[in-house]
Formats: sequence, C-alpha cells, structure tokens
Amino acid sequence: MSEFWDLVDAEFGRSYSRTLVRDHVLADLGNRTAEQAIAAGVPPRDVWTALCEDLDVPAERRFGVERSRGRR
Repeated sequence: MSEFWDLVDAEFGRSYSRTLVRDHVLADLGNRTAEQAIAAGVPPRDVWTALCEDLDVPAERRFGVERSRGRR
C-alpha cells in the first residue's frame, strides 16, 4: 500500500490524490472507487493500473517519476 500511495501522490499531488482515490469511479474496477476496490481486496497494483488507464497517465510515468528518470 505504501508504494501505491507513493505513486498516486507523485503523479497527482498529495491533496488531489486523496480525493481521487476516494471519489473517482473506475469502470474497470466494477464501477467502484479505488478506495472501495482496495477495501474489497483488489490488489493495489491493479488499482494503480486502472487509475493510470482511466486518467491517461503516460506509460513512462506509471512506475513513478524518479524510476522513470532512471530508465533512460
């Protein structure tokens, strides 16, 4: 879970990420929010992937900003 929050916070900012995880409904997760999906047992990695897909996070940033820089 800590890596999930690190990725969400880095991509969307700490304040917005909390709102996003709590309120944004993801069709790929059964029309649940990320928070609901995690509570239902969906692995955080799958939730992060669904957020990335739904919010058009570029592939190069899906492993985090710092990790992306190291892959060049």
